[in-house]
Amino acid sequence: MYVDLGAREILAAEKSGRKIGVEIKSFTGPSEMRELEQALGQYMIYADVLEHTEPERMLYLAVPDEIFSDLFEEPIGRLIIEKHTIRLIVFDPVAEVIVQWIQ
Repeated sequence: MYVDLGAREILAAEKSGRKIGVEIKSFTGPSEMRELEQALGQYMIYADVLEHTEPERMLYLAVPDEIFSDLFEEPIGRLIIEKHTIRLIVFDPVAEVIVQWIQ
């Protein structure tokens, strides 16, 4: 578990003076729904571990803007974000910029 938290997919950073962790998911598999299930499971596990080991660090799930539009702007995606308090970073993988922070 702790090895996963130190893996390169989790980035430790600061945003406006706050410590954050970022789990980056590209959703490159054949099924976006399966990728979503896996990403959310990992996010929840990492969030629980961070709450225990580094309670001052907030976890974000970073997703490409296209995935955000396809999944998280749909009713089921909005429900998941709200119910599980998922913090998102939406990024443009081509321009390599953050498009939106959702807390």
